[in-house]
Amino acid sequence: MSDNSLRLVWVYPDLLSTYGDQGNALVVERRARQRGLDVQRVDVRSDQPIPTSGDIYLIGGGEDRPQRLAAERLLRDGGLERAVSNGAIVFSVCAGYQILGKEFVNDMGQRQEGLGLLDVVTVRGEGERCVGDVLADIDPRLNLPPLTGFENHQGVTHLGPTAKPFARTRLGRGNGTGDGTEGAYSDTVFGTYMHGPVMARNPLIADLLLKLALDVNALPPLDDRWYEALRNERIAAATQPA
Repeated sequence: MSDNSLRLVWVYPDLLSTYGDQGNALVVERRARQRGLDVQRVDVRSDQPIPTSGDIYLIGGGEDRPQRLAAERLLRDGGLERAVSNGAIVFSVCAGYQILGKEFVNDMGQRQEGLGLLDVVTVRGEGERCVGDVLADIDPRLNLPPLTGFENHQGVTHLGPTAKPFARTRLGRGNGTGDGTEGAYSDTVFGTYMHGPVMARNPLIADLLLKLALDVNALPPLDDRWYEALRNERIAAATQPA
């Protein structure tokens, strides 16, 4: 990317855009424009090839059948893997997170191959569905405030040796493994179960992606009073006694 431009790719909005996850693209785009960046946003439908020249790729959640279709088409296309090999940043949510792993269980109860961009494997949980607000501490190496979001998934995601937990839960079930982990990341590829959309609740995650894309350690500050009000409201709602 050039010093003042950014190419933002929203992957398969026709299949993977559950619980307002498209809001993540809106937040990243707005926070980039507020800092004077020239943003080209590309919404790529599932019948279109994935461009390999993007800087940031966002993938949302979806129901079981759309998830299977998305995984099959992304594997055939190969563009996302090539983009990552070129240094692109990827942030994925829920079904998108599972697709980036090595495998998951699809709508037909079969093991489905993922893209292998994250060292994770997802199986179908046998207990209650993971539903509700989540509060978690993001990996300190990422230098971000606590994560707030909403989870709604049946998957249980196990991390392999090369995947680091994105966060560790204080409230909620996260990856569903019982070990307190939530999401995963490796280099420039991130996955989480958090809806919300997660960027509206946690705008500094959007800033992290921008810093990685720009290869800078800091960005000009923004007026985040609206975001902080939303964060505080959702954290208070999640932690108050039932």
